[in-house]
Amino acid sequence: MAGFRSLARQVRDPRSDLALRRYSLRKCLERFAPYGHRATWDHLCSRAGFGPEDRSPEPARLVAALEELEEARAVWLAYEVAFAERRRKEKHDGLRRPGSVDDWHRLTWGGFGVAWCDDPTVHPAAPLAEVLRRLITALEREPGDSCPVCADTALVWQHDLAHEPSSGPVCSHCGIVVPRPVLTDAAVAESRRVRQLVTA
Repeated sequence: MAGFRSLARQVRDPRSDLALRRYSLRKCLERFAPYGHRATWDHLCSRAGFGPEDRSPEPARLVAALEELEEARAVWLAYEVAFAERRRKEKHDGLRRPGSVDDWHRLTWGGFGVAWCDDPTVHPAAPLAEVLRRLITALEREPGDSCPVCADTALVWQHDLAHEPSSGPVCSHCGIVVPRPVLTDAAVAESRRVRQLVTA
């Protein structure tokens, strides 16, 4: 099975059939898809200027989408290296029990669903790398009361999400499932209260 870098080479290869290049870009999302496969594809297509169902997009647009994905992947891989180093140090210092950030991180190892968007057509408009930088910054500071990506405070608790965790606070503006470790208990409670008002 081809890895991310091998697939990326196929996307860039001007000698390859255009359909294969598009297919290879889609396959890259099986290795790294911060919003989930469908939402990340929708995001990349809209940012690069071709339709999700376009079977023959311009090669330059495919490469532009790949470059955005690669930049985001580099940001996430650097975070994972730093995360692993921190956990090694904590274990060495006797802290064996992982915290809430660690529990969340375990569900997103490799970068799949880091900023899960349950509705594939609703996702942040900013470049993927910028979204991940904002998310990582939020994970490394004290919890707050807003979405770490767009700073909106309109969070609504949703059940039956198509990704783990299966329920959580969703940003009404940018559509991400906000990681619970970046929110205060009061913000989480408010998102649950808003859901009850919406469903009542």
